[in-house]
Amino acid sequence: MGPSARDVARDIGPTEVADGVVGAIFAMTGPVAVILTAAAAAGLGPDLVSSWIFGVFVLNGVLTVVASWAYRQPLAFFWTIPGTALVGQAATHLPWSDVLGAYLLTGVLLVLLGLFGRVDRLMAALPTPVVMAMVAGVFLGFGTGLVAAVGTTWRVAVPMVAAFVVAALVRRIGALVPPVVAAVLVGALAVVVTGTGRAVAWPDSPFAAPVLQSPTFSWAAIAELVLPLAVTVVFVQNAQGMAVLAAAGHRAPMRFVTVACGLWSLLAAAVGAVSSCLTGPTNALLTASGRRERHYAAGIVCGIVATCFGVMAPVAVALLGAAPAAFIAVLAGLALLRALQGAFATAFSGPDVTAPLLTFLVTASGVTVLHLGAPFWGLVTGVVATWLAGRAARSAQRQPEPDDRRQQSEQ
Repeated sequence: MGPSARDVARDIGPTEVADGVVGAIFAMTGPVAVILTAAAAAGLGPDLVSSWIFGVFVLNGVLTVVASWAYRQPLAFFWTIPGTALVGQAATHLPWSDVLGAYLLTGVLLVLLGLFGRVDRLMAALPTPVVMAMVAGVFLGFGTGLVAAVGTTWRVAVPMVAAFVVAALVRRIGALVPPVVAAVLVGALAVVVTGTGRAVAWPDSPFAAPVLQSPTFSWAAIAELVLPLAVTVVFVQNAQGMAVLAAAGHRAPMRFVTVACGLWSLLAAAVGAVSSCLTGPTNALLTASGRRERHYAAGIVCGIVATCFGVMAPVAVALLGAAPAAFIAVLAGLALLRALQGAFATAFSGPDVTAPLLTFLVTASGVTVLHLGAPFWGLVTGVVATWLAGRAARSAQRQPEPDDRRQQSEQ
């Protein structure tokens, strides 16, 4: 049973409020730019984009509040960022309704993995370096987009990058304002000063009206998205979130987290939102300061702020839609910079980098074969290369050395 209302009121102090608000603001800035990039690739209108943002913030905000209260530890749920990048690639050649069908099946798969305790088997079936090489290949476009924006719209891009670097290097500044948030504030000022933005198309109502959407199912979408989405939730996001919480002295309940991600992914799919996950960066912000036994209170604050933001999704879409393309490109690139670095480090830190390298090259190529996108073929290439390398190694171990063969013939 979670803490009483009196306990929660006592534990929500200035530190917990600050950490919770900062954690929510982080999710409301850079990661939202990734959603806008994917939505643009899918050709979605403002109403569907607002519905997407409503789903990932309101639904996951409520889950964050309930889970943090029930388990008395910070459990911030949002959405899979690498999965969103995958969707952006897939939506260029798949109908949006097929993407929604893949969302639903991903949710079902996550629920089954959680209920039957098969998360560890999924992790063992797919080599971690190969998975992270696929993630690096997906993220690469956001990094190159950041560089391209600096070259084309430097008056907006350069101040944003500079603010990010300063906040990342100067601890006092970074403690008050996370680097991505600093980039947003400076970038917004740069857009106003340079006049590079467009007129804001204010919505008729500031409150979100989630759009219920009907899915369809195709083998192409199932093959390209379901397993990769589940992998990004379990491997990349949930594993990172659990590691962050463990470092802060918390122990996230793996089975509950996996089942909750699956159930909430089903709900989110109904309004066109990508799969839910336990987030790493936000949980890191929630546990950055304060007493460990009060960290759950920061999670409750974060969930409440996120829910309020999701309710006002049309306003956020209108404001971000008025920003120049360079603002969104830089923001998305900066938000994924650390994740890209981590993906490269994990993919290529082992003794044999052949399989991860092939995975990365195929994924980054953007190739589409049989209506299946590059991330799918990157995973297939990496798994096959790993299997062949393992088979060759086992064969070499079974072969006797030349001296051994000579001794055997003499005997």
